[in-house]
Amino acid sequence: MSQSAFSYADGILHVEGVSAVSLAEQFGTPLYVYSRGALTEAYHAYADACDGRRATIHVAVKANSNLAVLNVFARLGAGFDIVSSGELARILAAGGKAENTVFSGVGKTSAEMREALDAGVKCFNVESIPELHALNEVAKAAGKRAPVSLRVNPDVDAKTHPYISTGLKSNKFGVAFDDARATYAQAAAMSNLEVVGIDCHIGSQITEISPYLDAVDRLLDLVEQIETDGATIRHVDVGGGLGITYDDETPPDIGEFVRAVLGHIEKRGHAHREVYFEPGRSLVGNAGVLLTRVEYLKPGEEKNFAIVDAAMNDLARPAMYEAFHRIVPVVKSDAKAQTYDVVGPVCESGDWLGRDRELAVEPGDLLGICSAGAYGFVMSSNYNTRPRAAEVMVDRERARLVREREEVRQLFAGESILPD
Repeated sequence: MSQSAFSYADGILHVEGVSAVSLAEQFGTPLYVYSRGALTEAYHAYADACDGRRATIHVAVKANSNLAVLNVFARLGAGFDIVSSGELARILAAGGKAENTVFSGVGKTSAEMREALDAGVKCFNVESIPELHALNEVAKAAGKRAPVSLRVNPDVDAKTHPYISTGLKSNKFGVAFDDARATYAQAAAMSNLEVVGIDCHIGSQITEISPYLDAVDRLLDLVEQIETDGATIRHVDVGGGLGITYDDETPPDIGEFVRAVLGHIEKRGHAHREVYFEPGRSLVGNAGVLLTRVEYLKPGEEKNFAIVDAAMNDLARPAMYEAFHRIVPVVKSDAKAQTYDVVGPVCESGDWLGRDRELAVEPGDLLGICSAGAYGFVMSSNYNTRPRAAEVMVDRERARLVREREEVRQLFAGESILPD
């Protein structure tokens, strides 16, 4: 978590100037809590490194789509990266602008394309030849030209978890590198498409700069070939994916990363092109914590279990990726710690939030699951008919509820039983 936003005072975890104990008492648990200060600090790290350069920041909405979170970034002047028309609706509701939004995603429907065209999005990041044809037809029917950038799969190993690696030949994303030049030629020949850029996204939770530079080199080689063929590439989109510290990872500093990428592009003689960054996790991951309360302690022959009121439906990453999140006591204790698996009440053996954690806890104690700002609430579900958690934004000394806790009756309000 952001050390400037999450710290202990008198042995109690605080989010900025607000006690996590008071947050749990006021809003209940499980509870997602975000720090406006941490969001702002991370954004400025990108923006400051881009200052004076032809570079823009497009926040990846999929990492955290809460309207208050998006509004913080919109007020700071961010653009956005979306992967659905639902996310487009969210950024517009949060004060973002379509003309500062790029539309990514491997499976855009014709209806989504039309909606984005009507809104006036900045660019469509297209991922296949069939998608090019579909977008051309949609734009033709609308009497418009759609700005496009091809997502090229550079076949670069991001050295991350296979589920979140997206830049290899075996991944579903993007146009194969060897096919990209010919695909650009097809795009340039389509009457209702305007080729404006090139992009890639090689993965997520990347902790080294070198894979980005390898991908940039491959993109720029391709750009030079494409422009020989007659097309003009105005921007290079390097995607997102920069990692954060969950445990002992040592990702590069945000500013160091941005300056390295921009410097490499300039060194290759492409400083005249605009560069897009699409950060998600590195903006929001360490700006959030999931608060949960211990319900029971269950000793076992091989394992001790701390059963909490949060579960895999609230935070899916451990069950999905075997992801590690630090788990800390909200109130520090001098009692002797024991080793626990921290698990939830969902009826699945995969319902765990942390394994083999040294904790001094009693039933009723509060725990903080760290680094939960990215791919936390957005991936939550109602499995076992569990209402999703509330979300709170802390701004200095003030906490504001930014999403109400769901109620069970809401979960089946749209359902009906068969008539007699």
